[in-house]
Amino acid sequence: QVQLVESGGGLVQAGDSLRLSCTASLRTFSAYTMGWFRQAPGKEREFVAAMLGGLSNCADSVKGRFTISRDNAKNTVYLQMNSLKPEDPAVYYCAADRSLSRITRWGAPDYEFWGRGTHVTVYS
Repeated sequence: QVQLVESGGGLVQAGDSLRLSCTASLRTFSAYTMGWFRQAPGKEREFVAAMLGGLSNCADSVKGRFTISRDNAKNTVYLQMNSLKPEDPAVYYCAADRSLSRITRWGAPDYEFWGRGTHVTVYS
């Protein structure tokens, strides 16, 4: 059974940084597109960032502030979040998908596997 486990969420002040981690029980982790999505209360789940090999993409709302990276040896993907804003609080979800077509559909919220999420709260 595939498991994606997120960690690193918490309560921070606006302007601070957090690094989220997601470790996946995938045998061929490097072959998977790994993504981050977020969902705030009362809102739809939205794309944050995704990465496959040396390719990556991120939402306009987080460009220049958030960076996705991965360590294939550790089966882990990271989301470095800098300059957090009051509009960033949400549950952040890790997702994985092996379809090669995913790189043309980074932001579609229909990835194959999902984690349970980690909460990020930002106060001003």
